[in-house]
Amino acid sequence: MIGSIVSPALRARVRGLALPIALAFGRLGLTPNMLTVIGFGISVAAAVAAAGGAWIAAGLLVVFGGVFDLFDGALARATNRVSRLGAFLDSVFDRAGEAVIYLGIAIACLAVSWDLGAFLAAAAMGASFMVSYTRAKSESLGLTPGTGMANVGVAPREVRLVLLTIGLLITGLLGGLGLPDEGFFPMSWDAGRPELAAALALITVFATITTIQRIVHVMRQTQPEEATTPGGDQKP
Repeated sequence: MIGSIVSPALRARVRGLALPIALAFGRLGLTPNMLTVIGFGISVAAAVAAAGGAWIAAGLLVVFGGVFDLFDGALARATNRVSRLGAFLDSVFDRAGEAVIYLGIAIACLAVSWDLGAFLAAAAMGASFMVSYTRAKSESLGLTPGTGMANVGVAPREVRLVLLTIGLLITGLLGGLGLPDEGFFPMSWDAGRPELAAALALITVFATITTIQRIVHVMRQTQPEEATTPGGDQKP
């Protein structure tokens, strides 16, 4: 298996730390699905902060939302309320939350006519979605059951959130996005913050590598099957 930067043992330890907090939310009357929706709301708040140029607030909300995302699953497992609906909602709202954050960044970049930043935000979002899609499609076909696919690839969601948080915080600490220069390409690629561009570019590159690693992993899993089953190329 192609290992992830985030090991299964580390995931298990983090989930153990999240359990007491998740149970506290449960005692307040919150259900796992409620926590999922609240987590999405945190992502929306981060997106609004980014779109408005409040970069430090956006970075803190991104990391807080990433931690909060642990609580719905922890509460569901601890209270024996794991369900297919809950898993579906968790996956859908995770993707929606990731999308709105990149959308907020793109809006802020376009507000100062930093085309490169908007392009990189879109590229990072697309590459991140491919990581999630390869896992979802693999599991829907009965490949890499359980959480096995989460351990394949260098940049699962946790790594991408860390990179994004660092980029947002540095952007805020250094004064936000600059205004476009009246250079040879005015109002186009000249504005922005190279540190944010680097973070978005790293997310794009690492997510693309992760997608390729997961494709290779699935191909290796299915080689014996494809060797004995004709007509394996079928569209979904």
